[in-house]
Amino acid sequence: MPEEQSGAVKSNGLALIPFAVFIVIYLGAGIILQAQGVEMAFYQFPSVVAALIAVVAAFAMFYKAGIMDNFSTFAKGAGNEDVMCMLMIFLLAGAFSAVAGAMGGIESTVNMGVTFIPARFITAGVFVIAAFLSVATGTSMGTVGALVPIAVGLADKAGLSMPLILAACLTGAMFGDNLSMISDTTIASTRTQAVELKDKFKTNFWIALPAAIITIVLLVVFGAPETATAVDAGEFSAIKVLPYVLVLVLALLGMNVFLVLLIGILAAGVIGMGYGDITALDFAGNIWTGFQGMIEVFLLSMFCGGIAELTKRYGGLQWLVEKVSVFCKGKKSAQVGIATMTGLTDMATANNTVAIIVTGSLSRDISTKFGIDPRRTASLIDIASCVMQGFIPYGAQMLTVMALSEGAASPLAIMGCNWYLMLLTVFAILSIVVPKYSDFVCKGEWDWENHKPMSDKA
Repeated sequence: MPEEQSGAVKSNGLALIPFAVFIVIYLGAGIILQAQGVEMAFYQFPSVVAALIAVVAAFAMFYKAGIMDNFSTFAKGAGNEDVMCMLMIFLLAGAFSAVAGAMGGIESTVNMGVTFIPARFITAGVFVIAAFLSVATGTSMGTVGALVPIAVGLADKAGLSMPLILAACLTGAMFGDNLSMISDTTIASTRTQAVELKDKFKTNFWIALPAAIITIVLLVVFGAPETATAVDAGEFSAIKVLPYVLVLVLALLGMNVFLVLLIGILAAGVIGMGYGDITALDFAGNIWTGFQGMIEVFLLSMFCGGIAELTKRYGGLQWLVEKVSVFCKGKKSAQVGIATMTGLTDMATANNTVAIIVTGSLSRDISTKFGIDPRRTASLIDIASCVMQGFIPYGAQMLTVMALSEGAASPLAIMGCNWYLMLLTVFAILSIVVPKYSDFVCKGEWDWENHKPMSDKA
């Protein structure tokens, strides 16, 4: 069993004000801009700037300890080993996604899927393609951007339900956002809970798989086209899909994630140069482009890590654990509490990675207090954030769907067809309340002393 918290730190709810400042500024700016009719309103005010203001607020609040003393605490959190590992994985994941995309991997994946999926299974096929693409690339946004224009064309041509096919695209993208080995949410959830990617994947997979299977069946039954229509597919190269498959397989085999991503980057680069799609200079440039694409989440993770350490030092996290514990009577209610807290944070920030980073430390403390297997905690916070992100009408994914489809369906109509996310929520709850299912989902006991599954013990 885990050790109880020492209680050496005095509980202090006021120490949470810096995090409140971050959320209020980030959310407030989005609400104001939304009211002004600004597109992508919740993504106009940089989250890093909101975090910087929160850092300044923290230093101002705790000024009595001195600037250098507080900076030392802040640096300890920002430079924490878990945070640094997370940052490096972010950079490598961004580089892989950029290089693989530049050499035509995304286009080939989409075209290959459309080529082999029969016309009568188009809607279900869009979900499957989106799921594979998002698992392979680790980006729901990239998946939505690549698939929505194709999905709209297919819906018009085959007489399909527009809200249903757009929801299939959106929820398939969220499937991968939740499960992918290289998605921001997976990286953040595993590093904040200090568990291996493969262990979280296995736990998460047995919750997501039944939800996905039922969704596919429903889409086959209710998403069939009114008329049989031939689907025009572009050219594709199976070799260009190989880097995505390679990364997924190597990660599942348990290879170190740094090596997995480096091999994926190299494979994508070699294939791209072999086909003449990119040059050696392009290869280097795309790696840098991938790094740049991760700058926001990179800096945000550092700032949030530093703020969390300050909050922890001055009793904020201790206060939260005490308050949440009042509603948590045991493992089951604690898991529901963790998932609810993460989902609500995503609703406030409209960013699932941010939600996990903000609540990750507290979730780990609650997990330790109630003896919840960290693999389950990592899985639950990822699921909760992705489910909420797929539903909120002001989330980046939904806004992108609306923009690319030119308002072909209303957000409410799409939300009503988000069957996969609804089912994922149901199976997540079942995995908490049904003992046999819970044991099946997360196999083996957790070794709290060595912080790894019992099955991994030498």
